[in-house]
Amino acid sequence: MLRSSYCGELSEKDIGKRVKLAGWVNSHRDHGGVIFIDLRDRSGIVQVVADPADSVEAHKIAEEVKDEYVILVEGVVRPRGEGLENPKLKTGKIEVVADKIKIENRSRVLPFQIGDKSVNEELRLKYRYLDLRDSKMLETFLLRSRVSKAIRDYLEKEGFIDVETPVLTKSTPEGARDYLVPSRIYPGEFYALPQSPQLFKQILMVAGFDKYFQIAKCFRDEDLRADRQPEFTQVDLEMSFVTEDDVMKVVEGMVKAGFEAGGVEVKTPFPRLTYREAMEKYGTDKPDLRFGLEMVEVGECFRDSTNEIFHSIANDPEKNRFKALKVPGGDKAFSRKKLKELENFVRKFGAGGLAYIQVREEGLKGPILKFMSQESIDRLLELTKPEVGDIIFFGAGEKRKVWDYMGRLRNKIARDLNLINPKEYKFVWVIDFPMFEADENGNPTPLHHPFTMPKMEEWEPENFENIGSRAYDLVLNGYEIGGGSIRIHQEEIQKEVFKLLGINEMEAREKFGFLLDALKFGAPPHGGFALGLDRVIMLLRGTDNIRDVIAFPKTQKAQCLLTEAPAPVEPTQLKELHLRIRKAKKEG
Repeated sequence: MLRSSYCGELSEKDIGKRVKLAGWVNSHRDHGGVIFIDLRDRSGIVQVVADPADSVEAHKIAEEVKDEYVILVEGVVRPRGEGLENPKLKTGKIEVVADKIKIENRSRVLPFQIGDKSVNEELRLKYRYLDLRDSKMLETFLLRSRVSKAIRDYLEKEGFIDVETPVLTKSTPEGARDYLVPSRIYPGEFYALPQSPQLFKQILMVAGFDKYFQIAKCFRDEDLRADRQPEFTQVDLEMSFVTEDDVMKVVEGMVKAGFEAGGVEVKTPFPRLTYREAMEKYGTDKPDLRFGLEMVEVGECFRDSTNEIFHSIANDPEKNRFKALKVPGGDKAFSRKKLKELENFVRKFGAGGLAYIQVREEGLKGPILKFMSQESIDRLLELTKPEVGDIIFFGAGEKRKVWDYMGRLRNKIARDLNLINPKEYKFVWVIDFPMFEADENGNPTPLHHPFTMPKMEEWEPENFENIGSRAYDLVLNGYEIGGGSIRIHQEEIQKEVFKLLGINEMEAREKFGFLLDALKFGAPPHGGFALGLDRVIMLLRGTDNIRDVIAFPKTQKAQCLLTEAPAPVEPTQLKELHLRIRKAKKEG
């Protein structure tokens, strides 16, 4: 062995013991001929002393040492002495007196200092191996390892079988673009990397495996943002002969085990909100419940408004919404400049403006009041219950647009007023999702995926937006961390769903034939869930950037700066794959 101990694990119990250490030079200092080296490995840092009085040879080599050199050290552990201890190090009461030092590898001057997060992220990703040397980065991946193990242990204890599913599979429409892999053996044909193991885990239920799980890699060729990557990891599970409650109970236990391994206490069961409640109160199906600021529907207060636009919106409650958002203390908190900033903010998301009423000692103030009767104002106050110093914001128009920009406004105000406790974790189930929503052409598209079981008692294809689904999402602090559903297990229902989605029998057979065949041979009722592991670790670490918790992430342009992927390949490789690259035509 090149070492007998880890640097950060040495303590007063080791005083007098001869040890072998290995690691990187975190720093070095020459104090009047005696050289002090802070030696770092995965476990932490220990001080090494090279004194010519103890070893001329070790001291001579120590003179050559520079930061980030890899060295081997042999020596004896001794106490630092009174007044010389370093309380910032867990090894701060001891040091190692070196009699042998060997330089295993030298290091050039680094492009940035280890742990310097002010450095441009692209530079850190290019030299990711240096970025990962930071102890805080190491803590992230130790946390990830603990959480993954706790989840795995919990599921195995609950009787789940760990099964790997294919990475090279068939392209199936599941909401995002597939990453395609050309086949050398079958010219012109392609594999697809899985967006999720969805179809395979359903087939495992048909096979009688009863309880499946996998910590699976998934791939989606979609536009990226801070909490999304083209390849990501999810904890995938499926169960047979279950209801929604059965799946949700198992997931709560799994999440509790994972978070407690990460040092966060979790209380179960989690509260539940219907999709409609979430949208009406918070403007989103992934609400952050760490603060209040619930929206209130006040359309009834504007049905007799003298403003034609308000009157028209309020009198079509099926299509439109008229939302009020009361902000306690907002009248004092928001200057005129700030109110203009908030108006410009909602305009970016489709709002025509941002009306408001200020609640003051002398009465209500706001241009919207002149369009309201006293009876309507009284009703508005009854619904919103404001106090002096509050401000009430209003959003009106097509319901989805209003939900969206008012929900964003709610979150922005909470951030601006510091209403969010960053150390708090608020879980909530969002249930009773619609099965379908209308696309830009008014045609049905699945809100989750086409294998979700609809509520068959609500099955009216002509009113597809009113059909509910047996789907459920788990939300934490404004992030959807996972989702699942009871699946379709009967071929006839699956065909009905495909038909409504405009997928004819030939297309269904071509894309999903293997699943449809499986459903013919005694498929049990089943349901499952997928937890976004990267997003969970992101929230546990208190960061809003998913790249911080993935060892080798892609940029927001889907590039790996470390390996410089994607990259061109040799013409001979393209020829083997029967591919030819066409140059893009220049615009104009």
